Parts: sequence; structure tokens; C-alpha cells
Amino acid sequence: MHSAFAKAKDAAQCNSNSTITNELFSVAIKVASWLLVCVTLVFAMWAQVLPTNRGDNTRSGANTNETWLTPQNVNKASFGHLFSLPVDYQVMAQPLYIPNVNIPGQGIHNVVYVVTQWNSVYAFDAENGTQLWYANMNNGGQPASVPATLPCGMGQGFAQEGIVGTPVIDLTTNTIYLVAKSVINGTVTHYLHALDITTGNEQTAMGSPIQIVASSKSIKGHVTTFTSLHQKNRPGLLLLNGVLYLGFGSNGCNDGNSGWVLAYNPANLQQLGAFNTSPDHGHTSIWQAGAGLAGDEAGNIFASTAEAGTYDIPEGGQGYSNSVLKLTPPPWTPQNEPDEPADFFTPWNVAYLDANDEDVSSGGPMILPDQSGPPTCSHNPCHELVASGKMAVVYVLDRDNMGHYVPGGQDDVLQEYQLITNGDLDETPAYWNGLLYYAPPAAPIQVLQVSNGVLSLFAQTSSKTADGLAPTISANGNTDGIVWLISGDGLDAYDAISLRQLYTTYQDRARDALPPLPHFVTHTVANGRVYVATRNSVEVYGLLPALSISGGNNQSAPVLTSLESPSYAPLQVLASDPYSGNLLVGVTVNFSDGGKGGSFNPASAITNSNGVATTIYTFPKTSGVYSLSASATNLAGAVATETALPLAAKTMISALGAKQTGAAGSVLPNSIAVAAHDVYGNPVPGVTVSFSTNAGVVNPTSTVTVANGRASTTLQLPTTVGTVKVTASSTGLSNVVFTEYSVAGAPASITVSGGNNQAGQPGTTLPLPLIVVVADQYGNPVSGASVSFSDGGAGGSFSNPNPENTGATGSVSQVYTLPSSPGTVTITATVTGVANGATFTETSQ
Repeated sequence: MHSAFAKAKDAAQCNSNSTITNELFSVAIKVASWLLVCVTLVFAMWAQVLPTNRGDNTRSGANTNETWLTPQNVNKASFGHLFSLPVDYQVMAQPLYIPNVNIPGQGIHNVVYVVTQWNSVYAFDAENGTQLWYANMNNGGQPASVPATLPCGMGQGFAQEGIVGTPVIDLTTNTIYLVAKSVINGTVTHYLHALDITTGNEQTAMGSPIQIVASSKSIKGHVTTFTSLHQKNRPGLLLLNGVLYLGFGSNGCNDGNSGWVLAYNPANLQQLGAFNTSPDHGHTSIWQAGAGLAGDEAGNIFASTAEAGTYDIPEGGQGYSNSVLKLTPPPWTPQNEPDEPADFFTPWNVAYLDANDEDVSSGGPMILPDQSGPPTCSHNPCHELVASGKMAVVYVLDRDNMGHYVPGGQDDVLQEYQLITNGDLDETPAYWNGLLYYAPPAAPIQVLQVSNGVLSLFAQTSSKTADGLAPTISANGNTDGIVWLISGDGLDAYDAISLRQLYTTYQDRARDALPPLPHFVTHTVANGRVYVATRNSVEVYGLLPALSISGGNNQSAPVLTSLESPSYAPLQVLASDPYSGNLLVGVTVNFSDGGKGGSFNPASAITNSNGVATTIYTFPKTSGVYSLSASATNLAGAVATETALPLAAKTMISALGAKQTGAAGSVLPNSIAVAAHDVYGNPVPGVTVSFSTNAGVVNPTSTVTVANGRASTTLQLPTTVGTVKVTASSTGLSNVVFTEYSVAGAPASITVSGGNNQAGQPGTTLPLPLIVVVADQYGNPVSGASVSFSDGGAGGSFSNPNPENTGATGSVSQVYTLPSSPGTVTITATVTGVANGATFTETSQ
């Protein structure tokens, strides 16, 4: 197949002596290209610069120079809606951010650039929302016109599609490039514009604006003319190595469009080439859900295509439907002759994708950093990109050998990874710190680790996202990573490592709710703020102006005390902007102790010329630690901590350990404690309490009440049984007397106390009962002990219940009837826990 692409020369690098050696590039273009690469790199070292879709030409979606926003301060209390940037119509393109722009007559500003589908371009101060300039492209340099109206209705929620693709900004020339679609004198027309980013004026010296025209001629001789009515510039523009690239596809109707990549000289807007993705069959759109065409360091361009009626590459055709294409740098000549990409990949099931609208172009290619070589790929380093489509299969491709088309069910790619999804995947992932982030519709956020060029699951959330729109990352180098995404009609933030949700606009809808969003909404994170495109505005979120405690914090005073001079300090709260540090005057600050009963004078105060609001807090009669909150509308609140101390002790009461019972000589199981209270019942620490007893031993005999007002001791009971009194006393307070009970311990002995050595006629009852006494280790009689009597089978009998429990004196008796045969009888009385029983010797004669 004949190629209309010229061999690409080595791209100029800012650290080499190589140049772009092509006669169509002037010396000015060589210098501009070199400066663009070098100056952009230098600029990025000291400022956040987001001049293109998804931040850079790899389309990583990561801003790794973000120092304001961290997982610690992005939360409901500290982060929220700041202000709105009103515009005239829907914003489909991503807002762009450039710092330190010198606006004539207005000074230096950090600027956010916004384009709308009414063909309007806005430059806003990124920090306060002031409109710096405005321009409208509807005339296209021609007589009055209006934005183009969709020929297939409002199925995507809008009628006009003026500027759709994200512009690109060249910092070396202070130029923003964009594509506007208008109806001029009844004809739908696309124009390429180059505007001065400081004024919004057309760069007429560059030839701006210029009408976009193109044509192609297939191998079969079919000529296709670029027709604006059927085309949409959906992908973001790409500025790479001194060449400006535009991507086009269907306006949503698939009614005569084709996929196009057009290349322009940014210095004079002259077309350098045109590539048609399907010159015979049409369709085969490049839309990528708005993601820009991607470019690598060698100057190669990568794009994904959508469905077509016919995939005819195996038959020698040129219909690259549902494919990932690699184009080398222009010039692409001769124009209007057959073209082919430098390389491509098409999934084996392309026929199914074509027939079922399962676009590969539902997301754009993203270029990965260089990976290690074998066995991942055959060379080192390995140049990889990832692409996907509506079916949520992630294709890992070797940019030097993309795999082409292999029928039969096995693609010739480095890896294919199936994501969890519950709908079409319409997004380009974000890449940060070796991790790829996907947010498929109604499915978990899924983070894939990239190690030696191979993907594996790193983490996923348990929560569900609503839409599956492209996530972005903000981070400070390799730390403080935050995942940002649009879920439903809200903005969400997650910790990039743990995937813990940090914030969502649903947490405070009254303050933070987003207005209606456009189709495939985009957002930009830059310099501590998040810019979210909507149907009639760009909503700006960031760190809320904040209150901080500037005086009177961490004081301690008795209950009912007013914290005021001269003994104490009033509570002072400072209101300031977290970004500039500017003090906020005239802010109404409300104070609260959470309903704990204290009072503020005043309950609301207005910040003075120093940004300070002052109040005096009076403690209630309850002692403790109080959190005093200061709040103001749309400001992050602050909390002071004050401690109310009890008054002097007024009473002492029993708190713990009264009326315990324990074995003689043992330590009672619970401590004996008293509590000292002031007149309001607050516990009083620091009171010295002495303990004494009429029997046994207390330890300690003196102690001091602790924070809960309690002082305690332990009691070891005496070795005798009886009632024990423990007295707690403290100077100036009434004594507290505890009554405790010492009882016999476990049986330790059993002895004979009566009825031994008796004699009687066989079969007669002995005249005296057999009596034993059970005692504990200290000789205290044990009541309730179960005693069993046994004659060892001699044939006698016991008249009383057997076994039988000891009484209060520790004794138990048994009446014994001798056996009918004469002889000596040995009777043993036993009790559980005592090894040796008590023995009786009786005689039957």
C-alpha cells in the first residue's frame, strides 16, 4: 500500500543539537518548536501550567505540581464551592490554566480559559473569577453568523455545537488555538482560530482565522471532501514539536462524516496534511470522549477510532474502524492521495464492535512512561500506551509494534485487562506514580499498577460511581495524591492510595451542589482549585476561607467564670483567605458550645478591620472540657478548647465498694472508694482522703482524689469473722463509713467433737449422736459445708439425712444404728476440699 507519509526525522530535543530537517518548516518553526519544548519544561518546574487537554500530550490527566490540595484538607469542613464563572452556553471543552499572564491594562493574573458551544472564549482570573476578556468566534472572520445547529437534534442535551474540542495554548507565542463551528450565510463551516491569550484578539499575523478544508483520495479512487455539517472537532487539540493537530468525527448522527486528523503549521495556519480514517466508507470517527490526540517524545501521534459499516483492512482497504492508529509527523504529501497509518492495532472482534456501536474511540490513547523490556516486549525500553473502549477492555500496546489485526480471538498485544463495569466505558484513565485510574459506570473505581509494563489490580473502592467519566489526579510529586471525578451530578475526591472518599458535593448540597452538567463533563485541577464545566458556567471549588483561633484558646477557670480580662482572655477568631492570607473584614461569626449550657457575649460577632471577631464565654456550672466552635457562612470553621474547673469540695460520698463480703484474711474483690464533689455536684480532684478500719488492714491509708473526684483504698479482712468498719475522712468534709463483712473461708479441717468410742447391742441405736466440726484455715467454723458419713459398708444405718450441711457453729450431727452383727465399726465423716476426714470408732457387742 502506498504511503503519503514522509519518513519522520528525529524530533528536536532541548538538550540535543538535532533539528527538524524538512523544507516545509521554516527556521522560525524550528526555533518555535525547540522553544516550546524547552520553555514548557522550565515553566513547569516552578508553576502549574495546564495548556492542553488532560494536562500534557501523553494525556495522563495528572497535575503533579499541586501543593495546596492534600488528603488532609480536602474535606467537607475545609473544601467546597468558592464561586461561579458565568458563560453563555454549555462547556464541553476542558478549562485550561496558565499562571502569570500579563493582561494589558490589568496586570499579572493567573488565568483560566473557557470556551463554549456558542463559540465564545473567556479569560477569567482563576483566583477571584473576574472576567479579563471575552471573544466570540461566530463570524469566523465573515459576515454575521451563529453557532452550528446539530442536524440530528438535542439527543446530547444541546442544540449548538460551536467550540467543542479543548483548545491548546502555545506558551512561546502566547497563543490559544481552537476550532469553531458556525453557520455563515447558511453554510456550516469550521474555522481554525489563533488568539492572543493576553487580549483574545485574533493573531492575524499568523493568518487567523482560516477555514478548515480537507479532502482525501482512496486507493480505489474515491474522493472524500471534508464537510463541516457532518463533522465535529470533539478531541482536544494537540501541539507537538511545532505541529498543530486536529481530530474530527461524527456530530452524533453518523450521517456523512468521516474520521480525520488534520495537521497545521501553528506559525501561519497552513495545512501540512490530512488523514482520513476511512476514505471509502466514512464514519470511523475520532471522538475519544473529548480526550486529545496523544503525542510521544518522538513526535508520533496516536488516535482511536469508532465504528464503521465495513472493516476492510484484511482485503487491502483503508477503513480503520475501532482501531488505535499511529501517525508519524507531517508533511503528509502528496495530498489527496491514499494514506495509511505508520502502525495500528485493531481488536480481533472488530466486526462485533462495528455492528454493536462498541467504540474503541470512547476513550483516548494514553502514553505510559518507558517500561522495562523483555519479557514484556522485545526491546528495552518498551514504549507503551494504553487504550480501551466501551467494552472496558484495556489494551496495553507497544508503540513500536502495535500488533495490527489478528483474526481468530487472540490479539497480538502486550496485555489485555478486563475492567469491572456496568455500562459503556467512556473515558481516558489518569496515570500517577505507576498507577492507572479508571472509574467505569456504576462500578468500583479500579486502580491498576503498572510494573515492568504489565497491569495488575492495585486497589478498588467498594463504592459505586454513577457515570464513569474520566478521572484526574492532583499530587505534589509522588505524595498527596487525590483522585477527582464527576459522579452523577457531583464532584468527588478520593485518596489516591487508599481510595478513601475525602469529599463529595453531596455532603453539603446547599453550599456545594453543581448545576446541570453537559454531556461528558470535564474538570481541571490547578493551583488549589477545581474548575468544573457545566451547561452555563464553570463552577470553582477549593479551600474555603477559614476561621482560626487567634486568642483565648486552651484556658482553664472555675465553673461559672467568664473568660475575660484581666484574669482571662476573651475568645478571638481570625477570618482569612487560605491562598492569599488576606484578612476578611465584615464576616459574621457565630459561636456555639454545642448546647452544653454556657453563654457567649455576644453570640455572634463581626470581624473587624483586622479580620478578628471577639466574644466572651462564660462556663456553665458543670465542670469539664468544652469545645467552642466558631462558624461563618462558606468559611471553614474553627474550634477552641476550654476547661471548666470544679469549685472547692463540699461533700464526700460513698462511690464504690460498700457492703462487700469476703473470706477472713482475704482482700475484698472491689476497692473501697469515695467521691469528692463541689456544691454543683462536680467531681473535685486533689482532695486528700484518709482511710482507717476497726479490723483488718487498709492500703493505702491516705490518698488524693483523681480527675473523677474519687479516692480509693483496698481492705484486707481480719482472720476472724465479723463486721468490719472502714472510715474515710477528709478535712472539712463529713466522714463516710463503709460496712464490710468477714466470713469463714473454705473448709480446711473436719474434726470429731462428740459421739466417739461408744458401744451398744447389735442392731441398737447409739445413745449419743456423732458430731463433727468443719473450720477454715484460721479455725473459723464453716457453715453450709456438706458433710457425708460412711461406715464403710459395715451394715449400720444413719437416722439423719446424709450428707448434711453444717450449721452456724460449723457442726453437724448424725445418729447411728449399729449393725446386727457384733464387732468394731469405723465411721468416717468427710467434707469436700479437705483431704483427711474425721474418724469414729464404735463397738457392736
